[in-house]
Amino acid sequence: MLDFLSGAIMTACLACGVFFFKSWRIGKDRLFLWFALAFWVLAVERWMLVSVEPENEMRYSVYTFRLIAFAIIALAIIDKNRGGGHRPE
Repeated sequence: MLDFLSGAIMTACLACGVFFFKSWRIGKDRLFLWFALAFWVLAVERWMLVSVEPENEMRYSVYTFRLIAFAIIALAIIDKNRGGGHRPE
């Protein structure tokens, strides 16, 4: 059951990443590109959690992917607030 839920969350993260990537292609706002990348990293993290056995001591290092994704989101927000991101046409 937990594997099924992780798969559903992974699929949702992939779909969110595609949505943000599509928004970036339309609006050229870097915030959307950063968010797409963060959601794809979260999808990889979910895939790794299902792939690694619970008894494996390296399982907790998988959460590094989640830390990276949240750092990307924080950097995207900082970049947007400093005036970066959108290219004027």
